[in-house]
Amino acid sequence: MSPKTALVTGACSGIGFAIARGLAMRGYDLVLISNREGPLTDAAHTLSQATGRTVLPLCQDLAQLGSAQSVYEQVKARGLAIDILVNNAGFFFFGEVADAEPAQAERLLTLHVTTPSVLCTYFGRDMRSRRCGRILMVSSISAFRDFPGIAYYGSSKKYLRGFSAALRSELSVYGIVVTCVLPGATATALYDSSNIPVEFARKVGIMAAPDFVAEQALSALFSGRAECIPGVANILLTQLAKNTPQKAIELLRKHAPWLPRSVLQ
Repeated sequence: MSPKTALVTGACSGIGFAIARGLAMRGYDLVLISNREGPLTDAAHTLSQATGRTVLPLCQDLAQLGSAQSVYEQVKARGLAIDILVNNAGFFFFGEVADAEPAQAERLLTLHVTTPSVLCTYFGRDMRSRRCGRILMVSSISAFRDFPGIAYYGSSKKYLRGFSAALRSELSVYGIVVTCVLPGATATALYDSSNIPVEFARKVGIMAAPDFVAEQALSALFSGRAECIPGVANILLTQLAKNTPQKAIELLRKHAPWLPRSVLQ
C-alpha cells in the first residue's frame, strides 16, 4: 500500500506546523501550503529530517481567488491522493468594519471562507469516490459570539463552523470524517508580538501552545468527533461568551478603550 498523504494549509508555523508534525509522526507524508516560500521550505526540510516522511512544499497564496483549483491541480499532477485535508491558513486584524482596508478584508474572506470551502469541494469529491478520508477545519472560539472589532475575523470563523457541520452531515454517509477545531488564543504569529506579549501570555497560560492545540485537534479528528475546543479554560470562556447578554456587549463597545469613541461623546 502507498503511504497516506495529508495536506495542511498555513503549515510553516504555529498550529499548522504542529498539526503537520503530528500527522508526520503518525506516518503520513505531507503536502504543505503557504505563501511564505522561505519559511515553507525550511518547515518542509525540518519535518522531513525529523520524521523521515516525504514532505512536498507548495508555495501558493490562498488569499487569491482560484488558489484552491491551483493547489488541487498541482497535487493531482504529482499523482497524489489526499487522505487528510487540514484547512488551517488564516490571519487576523482588529478594528471596526468601516475602518477596514477593503483589500485586506477581501483577502481575509477569501482565505477564511472561499478557499477552504472550494478545497473541500475538490478533495472532498475525491474522498467521496474512495469512500474514505478526513477533513479538519480550524475555526475559533470567536465563532460562538459576535464582538465589536473582530467582525470580519469572527464572522468568517463562524462560517467555518457552520460549513463544517453541514459538510460532516453530507460526507459521513460515505465514511468520511469532518472535524472542526475551535481554539482560543494561541501563541502563534497570528498576533503582532510588538503589541501583544505572546511568549509571556503562553508562559502564564493565557495563550495555549500550538503543540497542545494540534494534539487536541488530531485526537478529535482520529476519534471522529464533530467539534473540539482545546483546553478547559476555553470551554468555560465559550460558555461565558454564549451566555453574555447583548446589552453587555453594547456596553463594552461604548467604553472600550481600544475602539474609537469620538462619535459617542
